[in-house]
Amino acid sequence: MATREWDATAYDSLPLPHVAWGQRVLDRMRLTGDERVLDAGCGTGRDGAALLSRWPNARLVGIDGSQQMIDAARERLGPDVELHVADLAAPLPLDQPVDAVMSVAAFHWIEDHDLLFGNLAAVMRPGARLTSDCGGQGQLAIMTAALVEVTGDGKFGTSFKGIDETRESLSGAGFEVEDVRLREDPLRLDDPDLLETYLATVNLGSHLVDLPMDEQREFVRRVREAMAEPVIDYVRLEIDAIRR
Repeated sequence: MATREWDATAYDSLPLPHVAWGQRVLDRMRLTGDERVLDAGCGTGRDGAALLSRWPNARLVGIDGSQQMIDAARERLGPDVELHVADLAAPLPLDQPVDAVMSVAAFHWIEDHDLLFGNLAAVMRPGARLTSDCGGQGQLAIMTAALVEVTGDGKFGTSFKGIDETRESLSGAGFEVEDVRLREDPLRLDDPDLLETYLATVNLGSHLVDLPMDEQREFVRRVREAMAEPVIDYVRLEIDAIRR
């Protein structure tokens, strides 16, 4: 998993489609309200706060690979929520199982989904539900083409999986698959400055981390100018599964 640091303040200030993705995940979760719920890749705690707003008696656990994100989540969620800086591609540091797992915009940062789902299954009680959203097959084709033009390489630290391979990974990790689907959800940002800020904060971090600070803005500008249109062409991979 890409456990690089994130600018949590800049992230939360953007017009993120992630908010709607999180609401869709919550709509599908089927909680009774008193479950112990893992937010896998919790970020700044936005989706966890929304969960607690709906189900105040839920016991939330958050995991993220970025200390800045966990610090922001702590400020948002308060001292009583269990939070961990941890890598979802490694065994998870939980001392008791969870009744449900939610995840929004995180799983595509992990290359090995067999390993990911195995780590999640290991901390889920039998019958626990996994409800998630992440980038799926075909996502960010416009930006990928721009990166190829600018750098000769379209890779940027993510892995966008398809339906069949996701079903296979889930089944192999011990899940009964209810549904896996792809949903197109493009985001158009016509303001060049906003688009560059969005690219730098959300999409291009794995490139910028290797560049000197004085070269980063120019790199993002070149990618933005190479994009065929000012669209972040999101394709969401949505998962509903049950731990066998």
